[in-house]
Amino acid sequence: MPGDTKQPDNSEPHEGGASNSTDDAQSQAGSRSTSVSQADADKNAKVDEAKARVAAAKEAVADKATSPSAASPAAPKAPVKKKEEGPKPKDASDHPLVKRLKAKLGTGVIGAVEFLGQLSIGIERSQIVAACHLLRDDSETPFNYLSDVTCVHFPDRTDAPFELVYNLYSIPANVRVRLKVETTSDRGVESVTGVWPAANWMEREVFDLFGIAFAGHPDLRRILLPSDWEGHPLRKDYPLEFVENAWTEAHLPEFTDVQREQLEQRRAYGLEILSVPEERLMREIFQGDKEVMSKDK
Repeated sequence: MPGDTKQPDNSEPHEGGASNSTDDAQSQAGSRSTSVSQADADKNAKVDEAKARVAAAKEAVADKATSPSAASPAAPKAPVKKKEEGPKPKDASDHPLVKRLKAKLGTGVIGAVEFLGQLSIGIERSQIVAACHLLRDDSETPFNYLSDVTCVHFPDRTDAPFELVYNLYSIPANVRVRLKVETTSDRGVESVTGVWPAANWMEREVFDLFGIAFAGHPDLRRILLPSDWEGHPLRKDYPLEFVENAWTEAHLPEFTDVQREQLEQRRAYGLEILSVPEERLMREIFQGDKEVMSKDK
């Protein structure tokens, strides 16, 4: 109809939709604000709890500091235990064997010490043979076996730089004893081959390597080195490296200039422990049937 100008009323639906969307936005904003406020509340609660713990700890420290027990000094710490010292030699003057020797030799027994069950008796130089006889023929512990005769060099002891050591063993009693005699290379000591014949080669070895003379020895000569060798290798003042001496000049061929230069280079680089010209020269001497040292007759 031409006169009908009424338009459809769409305002209500639009208004209704706008109202719904507004309500949703407000609802979401409210929920977000609620969650934020809850998180802040939880955070504040944790902070308050931490502050309470700190305050309680401070109060406990303050109470402990003001308590009567805190005023008294603390108990001292236990001292640190020192490391236990090792065994030390002890005087053995009351040992039965030492007493029997003193009863026969008197001042010939200088002293006695015991270390780890090993008895060592100092004997005056002129009484060593008498002491060995007494120990060999002792009724209780007959020392019928001479284990060894050796020597120790003490360069700082000017009065008696050498100490002879006799190791004795009693086979029936299963007992050991050590005799020590101080001497010099000039004075030497008396041989004990008359007590134990086995001392023959032992004393020759000490004579060869230390230069100690044994009076009364039946055949005192070198046993390891040539008879015309100079020096005694087991003395502390004997050089360790190869040395030129009268024996090498008399028994070894002369070096050529090249060989001598090679030897000096090896020494400069510390290679003297390797195969050196002296070893090759010794092989040549033996291959040529040249007598290096006099043979025992």
